[in-house]
Amino acid sequence: MPYVIPSGVRAAPGQPGANDRLGLGFIGIGRQGGELAGAARRSPTAKIVAVADVHRERAEAQGQLLEAEAYQDYRKLLERKDVDAIVTATPEQWRGTICVHACQAGKDLYVEKPMSLTIHEGRLIADAVRKYQRVFQTGSQQRSQKENRLGCELIRNGRLGKLQRIIAHNYPSPWECALPEQPIPAELDWDKWCGPAELVAYNYDIFKSRANPGWLSFRLFSGGEMTGWGSHGFDQVQWALGMDEGGPVEMWTEGPAFDPPTYTAAESGARGNKLCSQPTVFMRYPGEVVMELGNGPSGGAVFVGENGKLTIDRGKCVSDPPELAKEPLTDKDTHLYQSDNHLQNWLDCIKSREKCVADVETGHRSASVCHLANITRRLGRKLQWDPVREQFADDEEANGLLKRPQREKYKTPEPV
Repeated sequence: MPYVIPSGVRAAPGQPGANDRLGLGFIGIGRQGGELAGAARRSPTAKIVAVADVHRERAEAQGQLLEAEAYQDYRKLLERKDVDAIVTATPEQWRGTICVHACQAGKDLYVEKPMSLTIHEGRLIADAVRKYQRVFQTGSQQRSQKENRLGCELIRNGRLGKLQRIIAHNYPSPWECALPEQPIPAELDWDKWCGPAELVAYNYDIFKSRANPGWLSFRLFSGGEMTGWGSHGFDQVQWALGMDEGGPVEMWTEGPAFDPPTYTAAESGARGNKLCSQPTVFMRYPGEVVMELGNGPSGGAVFVGENGKLTIDRGKCVSDPPELAKEPLTDKDTHLYQSDNHLQNWLDCIKSREKCVADVETGHRSASVCHLANITRRLGRKLQWDPVREQFADDEEANGLLKRPQREKYKTPEPV
């Protein structure tokens, strides 16, 4: 019998052979992880070989769908030699530990936004990526959208003239959780789901990301929509201002004192979001540009300059007057990193070992703006921030909020 090699194994132009494809492992394969897995399956340069989720049935179901090995413990996934890189989309309390462990295991990383639960964790992740020479992409996919890149380029090239102010969205901060205990599903390792965070009683409306109200609204597990959507909007501000290695230097609030509720029964996030959207937060960047958290778009901001204004949102760039954006940029103008497919950009960079469009330092600095806004709202006073040292000036209480206690058995390794 002749030896027949299936066409899917042979390499061809634009279609790598099976041995050339990157082996991916997915850690956290719920709503967002499932969407990313769908995108990864469409790539000709990657193959999903393993998935891990603390919800065993979900891991097994996704593993069957993706034709991948399923685990309940992500550390077993990291031990596999055929896993070249990982995608993680867990709740935020797990970011630091999983990312550092993946770096130590020699895996490249695609990490959902926000990149961290705290500024301290973000710095540990960035240090680990550099130490172990990993390729890292933050899931800030608006950096791979043409309209967003163009808007940031127009601002970088002075189309607005001198910037006067920035109007961002007024993202709500998280609040407290005391939902009643419910029976833990047999297929769920709830202790491991809580992970580095405090172990609390299981409740379905904690376990789901956006339920009634879901973990994304609770301070133990998230920075609220300040990090949920703010990591998108502030990322565009950082990109437009050229602050991928910097950030604001002064923050303050105006309005009623922060008074977060404690949810004791299932209800929508509407009440908590309203209460936790005050006081208003202001942030001053170097050069005296002030950003106000007001009625700006959720996926970007309104940039106001002496020549007019420009609104950047998800897949949108609108100038007023329209003429500000009509004249094409020239070769002499500043051009930003061009990526047309966020996941594929990461996969391509794994091969080339170049930095991605949303590299780890970029993701860390954008997430830091979210954390700084939450700290400022919570304390309700003027704060001075040093983006180089990543410390507040003469404020022990504020510096104490740069990190959080972690349970020992799930703690982020330190030093990395």
